[in-house]
Parts: sequence; C-alpha cells; structure tokens
Amino acid sequence: MGESAPTRLDDLPGVPPVREVGEGAVASAQDSAIGAAFGEGRPTLSVVAPLYNEEANVLQWYTTLIEALEPLRLPFEVIAVDDGSTDGTFAELRALHLSDRRLHVIRFRRNFGQTAALSAGFDHARGDVIVTMDADLQNHAEDIPRLLKKLDEGYDIVSGWRVKRQDAPLSRVLPSRIANFVISTVTGVKLHDYGCSLKAYRSDVAKGIRLYGELHRFIPAIASWMGTEIAEIPVEHSPRRGGKSKYGIRRTPRVMLDLVTVRFLLTFLTKPMQVFGLLGLTCGGAGGLLGLYLAYLKLILGEDIGGRPLLLLCVLLVIVGVQFVVLGLIGEIITRVYYEVQGKPIYVIRERLGWSHEK
Repeated sequence: MGESAPTRLDDLPGVPPVREVGEGAVASAQDSAIGAAFGEGRPTLSVVAPLYNEEANVLQWYTTLIEALEPLRLPFEVIAVDDGSTDGTFAELRALHLSDRRLHVIRFRRNFGQTAALSAGFDHARGDVIVTMDADLQNHAEDIPRLLKKLDEGYDIVSGWRVKRQDAPLSRVLPSRIANFVISTVTGVKLHDYGCSLKAYRSDVAKGIRLYGELHRFIPAIASWMGTEIAEIPVEHSPRRGGKSKYGIRRTPRVMLDLVTVRFLLTFLTKPMQVFGLLGLTCGGAGGLLGLYLAYLKLILGEDIGGRPLLLLCVLLVIVGVQFVVLGLIGEIITRVYYEVQGKPIYVIRERLGWSHEK
C-alpha cells in the first residue's frame, strides 16, 4: 500500500508486457495476464463478506463490488462466507464463482453467527489488506478505496462511520449511540460506530485476533492491545432493499456481556490474579474486620454473637475471599499454559530491523 497503485495492465505485479503482435494475440495475452494477476496469484486485497439469507441481494452486491475494485488495478479476491443460509444464497454464490474465480465461497453447515463467519474469512484471506463488509447493499463498495487510502497513511485499522444511518428509527439509533459511547468509554478505543461492518485491516492484525462468541463488533478494541493505530472515516449508508435485518434490540444484553469480556481481556488477560486477587483481598479483609469486631463483642464485652447475622456475613466474606484468591491462582496457571504450550508471546512486534524474516 505504500507505493502508488499501478494504472496500466503492464504495471500489475507478475504481468508480462503485452507485445504488439496482432489483435488476437494481444487480447489473449491480456486475458492471461488478468487471470494471473487477479485469479491465481497472491492477492494484495481480500474482501470478506458474511452472508445469511441474502439471495435477493447477492448479484447486485457482487456486481457493485467488482465495479468498485477493478479500477484500483490491484490483485484482489472476494471471500463470501455463507453462514448457513436457508434460501438460495449459496446457489447464487456458486453461479458467480463459476463465472469469476476471484470469488471464493465458504459455506457453513449451519448458522454460526457473524463472528464465526468473519473468523473463517480472516483465516482464509491471503491479501495484505482485508476489508470486511455486509452484503445487504447497505454498505457502499465505493467507499473501499477511501478506506484503503486512509490505511495507507500508516493506520492498522480503518473503521467506517455511518454518519447518516438509513436503516433504523430513532428508537434503535439512540440506543446504538449510547452503546457506542459506553463501549468507547469502557475500552478506551474511541469510535462513533462500532456496529459498522465496513472496515479495513492490515492482514497481520486481523489474523492475530482470535474471535469467539459475539466479539466481532469489538475487533478494533480487542486489537488495541497490540498497539494498533485506528482511524475512522465517514461512509455512505443505504436502507435495506431486500431480505430482512438480522439485528435488533434483543442483542443488547449480549453486547453488554461481551463488553465485560472485552474489558477483562484488555486489562487482565495476562494478569488474572490482579483482578481476582484484589476481589479476594477485599472480601477477605472485610470478613476479617467483622471477625475482629465480633471477637471484641464476645471476648471483651461478653455478648452473645451466635445469633447475629454479622457472624454469617463474616464467614461468608472470608470464604468468598479465599475462593477469589484461589480462582486468581487458577487463572494464572491457565494463562501460563495458554502462552507456553502454544509458544505464544505476550507481545506483538510491529517491525524488525536487523533480523532476517526468511526463517
């Protein structure tokens, strides 16, 4: 991305120059070159799109996407992940794949959710840059060049911001804005629109993230522990033209629970004792103080403490405190097993100088 994009077919990586040897030969050479650059060679750009029951939108989505990507003159691939659709989505994708080998299709056995679909797309992507988007025609493919341009300024993630949302009444937009504010505050990664699927990632960042549950909306926040540079730009947004929305207010409880998970992962993933141990010391300390007070009442003042609720609270706090400390120790052991068994470092290197990468 650091160099200017090629503007002619001859400038594409791995494409031989076309010689003036006759109109038919030129056309043949061009067809072969395009196939090598865009179909079979290693792509520079990978576009990942999860789909679930989008039969009505597939053809128009892919057509507009190709129209936006081809002027870039970069080798690219499109990875469509069919997340267990029950309509004709896969049949549409298969027909498109047969006519254009730049489209790769992953089909799940059942609906696993958007997080799993994005994870599969990331695992299979070969490009240096990965762009994610929805296939419901609400994201505009024409915004992808702008994302890439911003990424080229030195950012690791560029997120879209749907300034003028066209898909939801105020009753849904307002809770979304509140959720974005809460997520930004809790995670420390300030974004206006965590829910926008249109994002661009450097490949090493996207592939360095392990996604579980419903964590796809928190990818920028999860990636922030690597020391990533994150930017946000306004993007266009359109109302849904076909199919039904898969989002709703019912997702709010899951978002809040995932937010707690993300906060823990960002803060205490490599040091669980600091959170559980602190809770244990707090509970155990409170129980100890109550125990001293009850001992004073019994031994010094001679009062009966057997029927006091404070005695039960004291015992409960001490037991809970011990359990939290033990849980912290178990967490420390699991953390070390997680990193040591996989040989996984607790840091991420952005760049190396003086070491060979060919190992």
